[in-house]
Amino acid sequence: MRKNRFLSLSAAILVMATVMLTSCSRSSSSDDDIIGNWKRSSEFEGVGRTEAVTFTIGTRVFVGLGYDGTDRLVDFWEFDQATGTWYRRADFPGVARSSAVAFAVNGKGYIGTGYDGLKKLKDFWEYDPTANTWKQVADFGGTERYGAVAFAIGSKGYVSTGYDGNYLKDLWEYDPSTNAWTQKASLSGSKRMDAVVFVYNSKAYVVTGINNGSYLNDFWAYDPTANSWEEKRKITSVSDDSYDDDYGSNIIRSNATAFIMNDKAYITTGSTSGVIGTTWEYNFTNDTWAQKTSFEGTAREGALSFTVNSRGFLTTGHNSSTRFDDLWEFFPNSDQDDDDN
Repeated sequence: MRKNRFLSLSAAILVMATVMLTSCSRSSSSDDDIIGNWKRSSEFEGVGRTEAVTFTIGTRVFVGLGYDGTDRLVDFWEFDQATGTWYRRADFPGVARSSAVAFAVNGKGYIGTGYDGLKKLKDFWEYDPTANTWKQVADFGGTERYGAVAFAIGSKGYVSTGYDGNYLKDLWEYDPSTNAWTQKASLSGSKRMDAVVFVYNSKAYVVTGINNGSYLNDFWAYDPTANSWEEKRKITSVSDDSYDDDYGSNIIRSNATAFIMNDKAYITTGSTSGVIGTTWEYNFTNDTWAQKTSFEGTAREGALSFTVNSRGFLTTGHNSSTRFDDLWEFFPNSDQDDDDN
């Protein structure tokens, strides 16, 4: 009997050692599997800022407005990715503001809502890149707000969520052909501000954000044809399946930025009780997230991102002491390289 107990104990120790070694091996493998490289690019030529706006028309990228730590801004810039050159364009004619929204439809850009330092706003403006001119269009159909999200699908623009003294989840559609706003089906999930949105295959995906001090883990896709929302998997580890084991509370955040590259979406930077730089990749095919190399610049929130020529970029934003003007390009399938920072 003693011999049997000894053998059982020895076997148990062997199993424990094997599990520990396997666990260490998996951890190392998991670390090795985190790839992606952030490369420093042509700095934004305006003053460093946060809470700015951006839209892209073809291969033309436009960036403007925001807050430099002292003043709200109206300057407006165009980025030529092929040459790395920034060009000053006609100033935004509305009230200087931060935390506004922007989208592009039918070759025109649209900017509206936001905060001017004293009050929330709902005016909207159209930019013609050919003439380099602005004109005011119909005021936003919802309440004055800031911290909303905006997107374009087809020939329509959309604005949702934000903060008007209350956290919001209403959705409004703008039709440039009639210069009119129409209320659509509200986001089915939690009210929120400072969320992110990205568009893929004519659907808009809204995720992250904050509501009454809580970082949100629900994730929703909007289909404008059906005027309906579909819930996607949560972005925290809440299921009994293995796909979300590594999520933890690492994806949730507010005031982050998101962009699309090569059929994948990326979320990076933002805040969860402090600025962060972690980066996550979303796979539309299987509705899962994978961690990528963290943003290699200074961690921040309130940044902008855009995609041009199938290449993803991040610029501006702030931490507790600095408003940034650096520009970074992300290579999701490359190994991290400190030499290009």
